[in-house]
Amino acid sequence: MSGTEENRFAPPLAQVADVGASHPAGTLAGRGARLGAAMIDVVIAMLAFGAVALLTPFNIFVTDPAQGLWLAMVRNTLVGFAFFLLFHGFLLATRGQTIGKMLVKIRIVRTDGSRASFARLVGLRFLVNSLFTLVPVVGPLYGLVDALFIFRAERRCVHDLIADTVVVQA
Repeated sequence: MSGTEENRFAPPLAQVADVGASHPAGTLAGRGARLGAAMIDVVIAMLAFGAVALLTPFNIFVTDPAQGLWLAMVRNTLVGFAFFLLFHGFLLATRGQTIGKMLVKIRIVRTDGSRASFARLVGLRFLVNSLFTLVPVVGPLYGLVDALFIFRAERRCVHDLIADTVVVQA
């Protein structure tokens, strides 16, 4: 091999950027930030449900055997969704954020970067996702698959794909 010939086994010299780090809608939110926001939102929900259980006869943590598990799941989902709207509805409608997303400085937008409508966020992104998880056997599996989709390069979960949204830094 002469000195002027290129070594075909040499590593590439080109600069390689992280493909999943940016998006036309903005800088993608990190997986850790999304997890942190979700954890904050869950803590808020648990505190709210705990307060309701202490102050009223309604308790999502106890299922009446006469009522049946299916009816209790549907009731708790509807009550939980009402609480979700009570706590996060205004921020979702005006800023595309939940309280957790606001605290970690991320927000939900359409894939083209435009503001996602309240109906899209609540109906497609959250309600449809909640209803899928109610399906026996398939629901928990869906929840796992939905969460694992965050590890793809575009960092979009199944609920993001359904609603045509992406989570970006605020």
